[in-house]
Amino acid sequence: MGYKVVVVGATGNVGREMLNILAEREFPIDEIAALASRKSMGTEISFGDKTVITKDLDTFDFTGWDIALFAVGSEATKIYAPKAAATGCVVIDNSSLYRYDPAVPLVVPEVNAEAVDGYTAKNIIANPNCSTAQMVVALKPLHDRAKIKRVVVSTYQSVSGAGKEGIDELWDQTKGLYVPGQEVEPSKFTKQIAFNVIPHIDVFLDDGSTKEEWKMVAETKKILDKSIKVTATCVRVPVFVGHSESINIETEEFLDEAEARDILREAPGILVVDKREAGGYITPIECVGEYATYISRIRQDSTIDNGLNLWCVSDNLRKGAALNAVQIAEVLGKRCLKKG
Repeated sequence: MGYKVVVVGATGNVGREMLNILAEREFPIDEIAALASRKSMGTEISFGDKTVITKDLDTFDFTGWDIALFAVGSEATKIYAPKAAATGCVVIDNSSLYRYDPAVPLVVPEVNAEAVDGYTAKNIIANPNCSTAQMVVALKPLHDRAKIKRVVVSTYQSVSGAGKEGIDELWDQTKGLYVPGQEVEPSKFTKQIAFNVIPHIDVFLDDGSTKEEWKMVAETKKILDKSIKVTATCVRVPVFVGHSESINIETEEFLDEAEARDILREAPGILVVDKREAGGYITPIECVGEYATYISRIRQDSTIDNGLNLWCVSDNLRKGAALNAVQIAEVLGKRCLKKG
């Protein structure tokens, strides 16, 4: 016996990935509904070897449905997620709306699967920010072994993290630079993104950090350990899909790089590719379409007593969003709903 599953925002990048991953992982589904705004109603969407016709989110009745995967912005989520949850349908939300609500679990299954049990408070589970999700997957096994005190992370985040508009702007600007008179001014981003990097994601806060950087701090503490100190610099780069992170870790106990490499090789959701030779590491273009969080460049930081450096890469539309949501649904089914 399977579940009745709703994908909200099915015509967007993340919504389409949710449908792809549900099919790929053979999630036990008896019935699937793909929802979108009224203007996209009737759009045909692929679901495995089937085609699903999108329905109108505004008029959809969630009564009798088991799980709803939300891939719409916070404003739409604020309206429709409580309506779905009130009917008994469990919402797994990819927006930032509920991430910092103490009554809503914020879950990365490889890190804190047990937190799913707290869904009953509001019938809602939150999916973390894409940059946080891959980082905590890498940190968790090292934290279990040597207790992490402090993390310094610099991110190199792809334009797909800004949605279809981000992808289109990089594409159009790149083409425009080669055709005189067809240059494209920045619209989605604050400066030209083609052949450039922008140290600014989301809005600036009073302390000079951006909200994206604040998210990584707050979410790491909620998911992994509130005592960990985190400082982040988040940068948008001209890559279509795949977020990369340079992570510096300080632990309470000494952890040798060789042991760290072995620990990460055995950890769930991680693939280590770490050869000290040309090409012996993973770049974002190589992780597109993959489930794993890839770790490379593992090495001791000799400037502190208990320090490690590593390079972390993942498909942000998958582990950073759609895959993590489906994994939450899998954990929810096994631990709580137990129908499939």
